Amino acid sequence: MEFFVVHGPGDVQGEPVRHGDEYSGFVADCYAVDEDEGRLLYDSAFFSRPKGCDKSGLGARIGLFEAFGPARFDGWAEGGEVYTDPWGLGFQYVYEPGEPMGRPVKVPYLRIMATEEGQTGNVFDTIYFNLTDEASLLSQIPGVDVGITRINLPDGGEIMPSTASSSSKDGGKETWVCFDETHLYNTPELRRMYATVTRNLRKRKKNAQTWYLETTTMFAPGQDSIAEKTYEEAEAIREGRKKRGRSRLMYDHRYGECKNLKNEQELRAALVDAYGDAMEWIDLDALVDDFYDTRNDSADGRRYFLNSRTVASDAWVDPDAWALCRKPELLAAGDLVTLGFDGSIRDDATALVACRVWDGHLQTLGVWEKPEGPEGEGWQVPREEVDAAVASAFERYEVCGFYCDPPHWQDYVDRWTADFGTDLRVRAVQARPLEWWTNRPTAMEAALQRFHEAVDDKGLSYAAALNTDDTESTDGFRLGATLTRHVLNARRRPMGRNHLGIGKEHAKSPKKIDAAMSAVLAYECRADAVALGVTKRKKKSGRLVAF
Repeated sequence: MEFFVVHGPGDVQGEPVRHGDEYSGFVADCYAVDEDEGRLLYDSAFFSRPKGCDKSGLGARIGLFEAFGPARFDGWAEGGEVYTDPWGLGFQYVYEPGEPMGRPVKVPYLRIMATEEGQTGNVFDTIYFNLTDEASLLSQIPGVDVGITRINLPDGGEIMPSTASSSSKDGGKETWVCFDETHLYNTPELRRMYATVTRNLRKRKKNAQTWYLETTTMFAPGQDSIAEKTYEEAEAIREGRKKRGRSRLMYDHRYGECKNLKNEQELRAALVDAYGDAMEWIDLDALVDDFYDTRNDSADGRRYFLNSRTVASDAWVDPDAWALCRKPELLAAGDLVTLGFDGSIRDDATALVACRVWDGHLQTLGVWEKPEGPEGEGWQVPREEVDAAVASAFERYEVCGFYCDPPHWQDYVDRWTADFGTDLRVRAVQARPLEWWTNRPTAMEAALQRFHEAVDDKGLSYAAALNTDDTESTDGFRLGATLTRHVLNARRRPMGRNHLGIGKEHAKSPKKIDAAMSAVLAYECRADAVALGVTKRKKKSGRLVAF
């Protein structure tokens, strides 16, 4: 790509391309192969970056490689084999021992998707420029028939821009597709286009190894865009909720976290994090000025320039404030904790969360939620498994309080009260120490406010890996990602006449919040423990004492 391709229309038109480690690493990941057959590991790739990061340019370069380059596996090198471009344009590569060698795609059909009629999009424009500008080496490839609506390739195949209305035409031949700016794919027509074209990729023979690329900036929450759906698919994979099929999504999302936009030093550091290698050509001062321009919406700035998840107008917790509370630490056996539990039977989730008393550190001990797809039909919460998780928590930790929302689980709450209630020093009410009803507006609003203030002040933390790539390695950290999803799903909702509670975005929404409610109950129980002075274990007997 660096040898043949130049930048397309814009400020650096015609200039050579240079990739840093970040972009080179992404391309290498896209073409990762298994050791046995050398087949591509991924059938889709997602590249999310802020505005100005040359996402469309990268899509064009990968497209040109798919059309003309050795883009499929052709055996492992013994060392000394030479790849030479077939047009005599001067490119040569000598393989090292053990490297994967490449061959061209046979009859490549590339579709470059655009969102609006009459537009070819930045990706196709860059491809077109490289094949027509005399200063570009690719323009010297013989036999390429370049048109503004279709490019015919010399050995068969084509590169074609498409829109929603034309996406189903000539279908079934694609070997590679680029969906540019999928945060804009938020209408029924564009979503149908995406579904049609991705199905077309499955029609090619196995040896074509078809795949597609999404490039995007952070989506606006609640618009149900393709970018948002891919984000949710990645979350399902990361949390282990995807039970069927192979996980063949290569997901690369870079963003910056800034809780306080008024802190310029914090904002600058977050922008540098978000742009990565792209800071080489980005004007940092201009980005900062844009944030502080009173004519601009700060939420748009977070989306476009920090590439950070923004909040809906009725969101309960700010994502950046919540992210700053994560801590890569799991509770230790014997820790003094409180527990929170919120349960359902079928459609909603059930969750158990622990909170360490001395510092307010939360760890999600279990979340049971309805699987997506066919596995969810007729699903019910595995009550025996939940019961075992509660017993395990009491065995592993010193539990001084346990607040449960009883609906749907009254029999189990009664049993837990009988088994564990006698020794609890923190009690919801004296006679029924575990029952903390969340349908009480005044008490619920106060508990939610306490939790929210603790998030804003970093007065609590939760177990999660700082590097999201590590979350699959430990169940405690993986469940921290689930807690995050539930917390960020929560919306402010009226409760009674004069109080605020939290709820789902709408009654039938599949986006769960039960782990968030469990965390609130665990933290409220912890606050009551601190108020009672129950903060330490008695060293010799292990019994709880008040200080």
